[in-house]
Amino acid sequence: MAERRRGLMGAMVLAGLVAGVCTGAAGCSAGGAAAEDGRAADPVETLHRAADTLVAAGTSKARTSMEMATGGTRVTIRGQGVYDYRKQRGELKVLLPQDPAGTSDHRPITELLAPGALFMKNRGAGVPDDKWVRVETAALSDGNLVTGGATDPFAAAEVLRGTRTATYVGRTEVAGTAVRHYRGTADLAVAADEASAGGRDALRAAAKGFATARVPFDVYLDDEGRIRKVRHRFSFVNGQQEEAVAVASTTLLYDFGAPVEVRLPAAADIYAGRIAEE
Repeated sequence: MAERRRGLMGAMVLAGLVAGVCTGAAGCSAGGAAAEDGRAADPVETLHRAADTLVAAGTSKARTSMEMATGGTRVTIRGQGVYDYRKQRGELKVLLPQDPAGTSDHRPITELLAPGALFMKNRGAGVPDDKWVRVETAALSDGNLVTGGATDPFAAAEVLRGTRTATYVGRTEVAGTAVRHYRGTADLAVAADEASAGGRDALRAAAKGFATARVPFDVYLDDEGRIRKVRHRFSFVNGQQEEAVAVASTTLLYDFGAPVEVRLPAAADIYAGRIAEE
């Protein structure tokens, strides 16, 4: 089991890194609020606009969770941070799961997200503590939807630009906020064609690299159309295993308008040496 768990962790490694209830007085029966909301807007068109709505919102805080499962083994990686949707920059602290023995001496990994790039600090495996590792997201077979252990919040929204089918499920709540729940399937190739210039190449890489370009999702929008929660389900085949790895990536967005300042590392602060395998 320990070997399988290490294998599952390896599925996330880039050079060693694990790189409701109804609300409202009228209720939410199929003939009530759900039917009313269903008449208000087409779900597919609504979700196509979700990323642009985040840009209009400016900034937010974010929490992430990435669950990986294969062969009966499951691990979870969690993150928390902030994001600027206009600059497409964010900062997350990503916490790796415990090792098979139930202990963990991993320090949180700091990740800076930017168009076309992922920067990681506290990377370990021979990287000096004061240096960053820089990764070109378009060079990753998953476009960094999975590798970093957290899906870039704006990339998560841009996946919805590829929504092919969607249904309105009904009203519920996320963290005390009234939201509309939608469920559907997005096509990564279509999302890439419609994406912003900064996210296009990464999504194209993901469309080619995943076991399937079709991504099932559940998304929850507040009354202003902003994403409050989105959950994607990805599937890919690890090069060291024949069986597919199922990945469920959840992103929670809150505290819109929060101050965000993300400074990318200077060239001198980026590690240029070989990254050892852990």
